[in-house]
Amino acid sequence: MRQPIQLFTPNFRVEECLDGIRECLEKGWTGLGYKTNEIEDAWLDYTRLPNAHFLNSNTAGLHLALHMFKTEFDWEDGDEVISTPMTFVSTNHAIIQCNMTPVFADIDDYLCIDPDDLEQKLTPRTRAVFFVGIGGNTGNYLRVAEICRERGIILILDAAHMAGTRLNGRHVGFDADCTIFSFQAVKNMATADSGMICFSDKTRDERARKLTWLGINRDTYSRTLGGGAYKWMYDVEELGFKYHGNSIMAAIALVSLRHLDRDNAYRRQLAKWYEERLLKEDKIQIVPTFSGCESSRHLFQVRLDKRDQVLMALNEYEIYPGVHYRDNTEYAPFVQNANTCPNARQASLEILSLPMHMGVTERDVDYITEKLSEIVRKEI
Repeated sequence: MRQPIQLFTPNFRVEECLDGIRECLEKGWTGLGYKTNEIEDAWLDYTRLPNAHFLNSNTAGLHLALHMFKTEFDWEDGDEVISTPMTFVSTNHAIIQCNMTPVFADIDDYLCIDPDDLEQKLTPRTRAVFFVGIGGNTGNYLRVAEICRERGIILILDAAHMAGTRLNGRHVGFDADCTIFSFQAVKNMATADSGMICFSDKTRDERARKLTWLGINRDTYSRTLGGGAYKWMYDVEELGFKYHGNSIMAAIALVSLRHLDRDNAYRRQLAKWYEERLLKEDKIQIVPTFSGCESSRHLFQVRLDKRDQVLMALNEYEIYPGVHYRDNTEYAPFVQNANTCPNARQASLEILSLPMHMGVTERDVDYITEKLSEIVRKEI
């Protein structure tokens, strides 16, 4: 009997993960410490980025990054951050949480920020741009980065879907002011929840380490290594947050990282199978991948008419796709931005994410595409 095909099913190497977790428990150190140091070093070696700090989530990193830039440059409340309405809401929540004004640039065919519309949305109060690599796709990121450099605008790359994505042979994040990755439960490099914040500047990385531990200038682990009777003697240099990652999540992340390239290669094979079977379906538009982008393929997305009806019809065959994402201007915190991004609004009605995880087989792809084609041809 065929099993239901879910959009996401995490794939943990359980015994490898348990070995790492057991080590933490036996050492009696499950918080910030030796395993979080290990995953930071491993991530730097893997990505070749200059700095990396392990966090409890990508969401925390988005807020932290914007908070740090705002306070460093003395941006005023109400200053503008340009973002995309086609993202998970945590991206844009960070802007409001920092008392700044979200301004949405429309999307292009890659479902990423359209650099032409970005230029139209710039004002004298634009301070930063959030670029979201949806599904692992870079879109026209290089043009956006160039626009930001030319105008002295801070560029923050929300790389929640981009663990393992390379652009022209280099891991993404090499030219952003700050890049934040997600290792949440269904991401390509899954833990239960965690992330990584990567500043291009070492001084900012050092400040981030203090701010993620409540502004304290020496974390518990480093104070313990130092020995002596005054482990409690630290300073709180500024108001911070409790955003740091822990060693249990780091132990799982280390296992996920060891398998990341192989897993992403399989995801790209899944995408190729989908493309081969859907390419000739004129009622199904495949969301393209930017030339030069070796995508992590966190998502495989198509666009079609009557998306909601198609989704429900697929459910009847126990195929459970998803939608990434609903136009954020439809949510109450961003309703003031309604009707500013017509392409995003239209895409929000059409996009469908097909099942994409390590448990999907070529036979499953055959079944999914066969049923999808049948449904679309019937013009539900």
